[in-house]
Amino acid sequence: MFKKNKKQTENVKEKKVRTVKVGIYKKTVIALWVVLIASVSFGVYKNFTAIDQHTTHEKEIIELRLQDTNGIENFVKNFAKSYYIWNNSKEAIEARTQAISGYLTKELQDLNGDTIRTDIPTSSTVTDVIVWSIEQLGTDTFSATYEVDQQIKEGEQTSNVKATYTVKVHIDADGGDMVIVQNPTLAPAIEKSDYEPKTSEADASVDADTVNDATAFLETFFKLYPTATEKELAYYVLGNVIEPIGRDYIYSELVNPIFIKDGDNVKVKVAVKFIDNQTKATQVSQYELVLHKDSNWKIVG
Repeated sequence: MFKKNKKQTENVKEKKVRTVKVGIYKKTVIALWVVLIASVSFGVYKNFTAIDQHTTHEKEIIELRLQDTNGIENFVKNFAKSYYIWNNSKEAIEARTQAISGYLTKELQDLNGDTIRTDIPTSSTVTDVIVWSIEQLGTDTFSATYEVDQQIKEGEQTSNVKATYTVKVHIDADGGDMVIVQNPTLAPAIEKSDYEPKTSEADASVDADTVNDATAFLETFFKLYPTATEKELAYYVLGNVIEPIGRDYIYSELVNPIFIKDGDNVKVKVAVKFIDNQTKATQVSQYELVLHKDSNWKIVG
C-alpha cells in the first residue's frame, strides 16, 4: 500500500537534485558579487585617496611658491639698489663689485667685471625700484621683471632715467637660498593701456518719477554714509552689502547717476563726491548699486 513505484522514486530524486544545485549556484553568485563590489569599492577609495593626496601635495607646493615670491621680490629689489648705484672712484667701484657678488653667480660676476670703470664720467643713485611681475619658469627658476628709476649726474648736469629689465632667479629647494642666474636684460616698459570700459547708458524704461525718487534716496544715504554706524545703515542697506567706513567725509554731490531697470530692481552706476574734512581735498568714490523699493528704497546689492 505504501510502496512507491519506480516512476515516483525517480521524480523525487530528480527534484532533490535540482534543489541542491540551485542553492549552490545562488550562494556562489552572491559570493562573487560581494567580492566584485568590494574590489570596485576599494579601487574607488584608493583612487579618491590618491587624488586627495595629489591635490594636497600640489596645494602645498603652490603655497610654498607663493610665499617664495615675496622673497624673490625683496631679493631683486636689494640687488637693483646695489647694481644701479655707482660713481667712478676706485673705492666705490670696488664696493659695488663686492655688493653685487652677493646676488650673482660667479659667471655673472666675471661678466660684470668692467661695466663700471674709473674713466666713466657719470654717477648714479637709485630713486625707486618697482617689481612688476614674477613668473615661474621651472621647478626652481623664476623670471622677475622690474623697473629702476635712476638719477644720473654728469658734471653739473643731472637727469632722471627709467628703464625696465628682467633677471632670472634660482631658488634652492632645501632652504630657499637665491642667486641670479641671468644678467639684467632690457625689457619692454610697462605703460598705460589704451583700454576704455564701455560707457553705460541710462535705461529709458526707468521713468522720470523713479529716477527722481531714487536720486533723492541716494543723496540722503550718502550724506549719512561716511559716519553711519552698522545699526544706522540697516535702515538703508540689506545685510552687509555696504559696510561702515567711519570717515570724516562731507557729502558734496552725485555725479551723473545712470539708472537701469532690472526686473523689480533698479541698478545704478554713480560717482559720489565727498570733501575729506582732514585734508580738505575732494574724494570721488564710484559705486554700482542695486536698489529695491517696497515701502521705502533700500540698497540690496
